[in-house]
Amino acid sequence: MSTPIAHRAIWPRRLSASACLSLTDPQFALYLDSIACLGGLRSEFRLPRKDPRSSSQPDADLTESIDQTGNLDDEQNEEDEASRAVYLCGNSLGLQNRRTAEMILAELDVWADQAVQGHFIHAEGRNWKNITDLVDPILARLVGASSTAEVACNGSLTTNLHILMTTFYRPTKERFKILCEQNCFSSDLYAFTSQIEMHGLDPKEALITLSPRPGEFTLRSEDIISAIHEDGQSIALILFSGVQYYTGQAFPIKQITAAGHQQGCIVGWDLAHAVGNILLELHNWQVDFAVWCSYKYLNGGPGAIAGLFVHENWTSDPSKLGGPHGRPRLAGWFGHNPASRFDMPCKFEGIRGAGQFVHSNPDVLSVISLYSSLQLFASYPGGMSSLRMRSEELTGYLEVCLHGLSSYVDVRYALDYPECLEVPSGSPGHTVAFTIITPPVPAQRGAQLSLLFLPVGKGWMQQVGQQLLQLGIVVDQRDPDVLRLSPVPLYNSFDDCRKAVQALNSILEQINSSPPPPSD
Repeated sequence: MSTPIAHRAIWPRRLSASACLSLTDPQFALYLDSIACLGGLRSEFRLPRKDPRSSSQPDADLTESIDQTGNLDDEQNEEDEASRAVYLCGNSLGLQNRRTAEMILAELDVWADQAVQGHFIHAEGRNWKNITDLVDPILARLVGASSTAEVACNGSLTTNLHILMTTFYRPTKERFKILCEQNCFSSDLYAFTSQIEMHGLDPKEALITLSPRPGEFTLRSEDIISAIHEDGQSIALILFSGVQYYTGQAFPIKQITAAGHQQGCIVGWDLAHAVGNILLELHNWQVDFAVWCSYKYLNGGPGAIAGLFVHENWTSDPSKLGGPHGRPRLAGWFGHNPASRFDMPCKFEGIRGAGQFVHSNPDVLSVISLYSSLQLFASYPGGMSSLRMRSEELTGYLEVCLHGLSSYVDVRYALDYPECLEVPSGSPGHTVAFTIITPPVPAQRGAQLSLLFLPVGKGWMQQVGQQLLQLGIVVDQRDPDVLRLSPVPLYNSFDDCRKAVQALNSILEQINSSPPPPSD
């Protein structure tokens, strides 16, 4: 019951056969790590411990681990790989890179030594009043903006979503609906429904959610396009996730945006699981606006400052936004023209670009934490294209190894499990299995594979996830019934993938060989 293997998952099998090694042989995984055209930057990141309780503070006392030059003392803090977790959870929270602590401490020193003058005269040349100038150029490249004028670093994802929906969701009697995927991330759903209600409308009438076909777990592109054509004249806003958080499906941003525009709809995107994960060309694809967080694949740190994109089609003409004739726009002083911002004029003069949607001065420490990671993206040979190629190889290897486990069930049979199996009479234990609900084609997914545990609704995902954690394998548990595994190309290895598959196999073999509990 195997599915077709995506093209980037074929080469591990060929290499394995030529080397006479199994896919999950430790030597083969290490061999793949050694021959990868472009490796990751694993040594630039601080890997978490298998048992975080072994220390009351992260890495004991961080201040003592930094030498007098402000750099991490690698000799004093040399990481023992055997004591470090296999971390496949970068889709939930990215890892800290080794420069982050140093750079944050430098800002704390400026705060201590210069106080308010740090806004204007900074010992490191990073004046706080212009702090986002450090990150905007790199963010612009990562999302495919035409220039830094199309991006802004600001707030949090849902806050930015509300800010932009205030401008771009302007329902009329004829055109008032929002189109999104069913089971979108809850915060997006809350934003949609509350915005609809703020306009005095009923979400039951104004919110269209698209579901996969019966027996399927992901949306077909043709069904999305068809829905846009069918209801387009009543849709005010289309807003999907670039990569769906639960299934890992990457939606065709270019095609959906074009279809929406053909019907006169505004098209926005939640890129929380897309930025730093897949290739983006928001400007060329004519995306109206987008929002994202920075703590996942961008490794900005927990709760890191977020970002937004607004196409220059909307900001090049000042009359389109604000004023008596433009779309309404919420304003704040940091969205005002920097040349006169500190003059405190009474009339708002928005920055020419996405920056006009920024309200307050940014969190400097959060921006610096993000900058420390974005520098790695900027310096990676070949940029995001090379990282994406490495990501496809890692996820392809993980996928083909998972397909080789006896507990793997083809996704076509998942909803009929365990009825689809011929279980020998008298066989001991359980029949716990898993399938992969993420699309098998690399162009239709990012780094993440979503494993659905079967039979559904029996709590097997939680049990397996907890046992993986006890073995030092960190993955994301996502109700209902899914474990999300995301090998991140910046710091994960083929051997990480192998170890995770080996641990999963051991756990499922143990569960399935154990006698079931006595029935009541």
